[in-house]
Amino acid sequence: MSEKDKEFIASEENELIPAATTGEEEETYLEMSPIRLVMRRFFRSKLSIVGILMIAFLFLFSFLGPVIYQRWGEETVDRTEVSNFIYQTYHYTDADGNRIEVVEQLEHISGINNYASPSADHLLGTDDKGMDVFVRLMYGGRISLTIGFIVVILETLIGVLLGGISGYFGGWVDQLIMRIVDIFNCIPMLPILLIASAMIDSWNIEPDKRIYILMVIITIFSWSGVARLVRGQILSLREQEYITATEVMGLSTWRKIFFHLIPNVMPQLIVSMTLGLGSVILYESTLSYLGLGVQLPKAAWGTMIATSNDPQVLSYHVNMWLPAGFMIVIAVLGFNFVGDGLRDAMDPKARK
Repeated sequence: MSEKDKEFIASEENELIPAATTGEEEETYLEMSPIRLVMRRFFRSKLSIVGILMIAFLFLFSFLGPVIYQRWGEETVDRTEVSNFIYQTYHYTDADGNRIEVVEQLEHISGINNYASPSADHLLGTDDKGMDVFVRLMYGGRISLTIGFIVVILETLIGVLLGGISGYFGGWVDQLIMRIVDIFNCIPMLPILLIASAMIDSWNIEPDKRIYILMVIITIFSWSGVARLVRGQILSLREQEYITATEVMGLSTWRKIFFHLIPNVMPQLIVSMTLGLGSVILYESTLSYLGLGVQLPKAAWGTMIATSNDPQVLSYHVNMWLPAGFMIVIAVLGFNFVGDGLRDAMDPKARK
């Protein structure tokens, strides 16, 4: 054997050493726990990290902000007597039939500091009641986030219970529960909500209690989607071999449903809950904007945006409603980014 051949074989043997070490990386993937693998995939997505930062900002701003910034309260009115300007619009038609718009500026002395511009005293100004917009923006976030989480948890519990029973037992039980789900999916929500709002107004319910009624209404009309999701997953999982093994072991029906079937549906439920949070926050804001949700003096992002119904506020006091719109956008995008990241991370077919 020539010296050149010996050198070639030696070089091949040296190259085999790094190849063997690559098995450690493959072994690392094999030994990695499912939760760690999901987190690894999740934090590889830039949008997921952006969503986490958005949600962290919302929680710090809404729950920690009022603790730090205690200069004004949620319902505190600035009763400083100030001179404000009111704009009145008049429309005229000249001899030629042309429509003329005239805006008149009038000075108005008020006993409260309403419609104040952003300043060091009021970072985002004051609203028509003389209350600090920045502080109410923080308290409005508390209500929106709290309603979102409570509604999602309640609708998930109801959906898991009914969907699990429907998918496991099948037969007439499945038909009955699914027909109830179909009824809730077909109910026109807006007329029902308008009727409910009229009834609540006639009862003269306090603003604090209206929040709980709002949670119940949203939960009633949103659990059906979770039930359908759980039912579809359990229909496929109940035919698996490990369910047959639980029957041989003599486990009870409830133990098979809630200890063996439901845990295998949790990845889909977590993604559904995360995506549903943004929808519930948007839904609550819409109801508050329409006057069906949280009402004054309580703060909510929807009621703050509703002040733009006044043409004067819409045109000359953007600080009263635009920040609440930005907060809703941040909340919805943040939870959707996190939901998309979890969906991709929990996909078993995803690449490592």
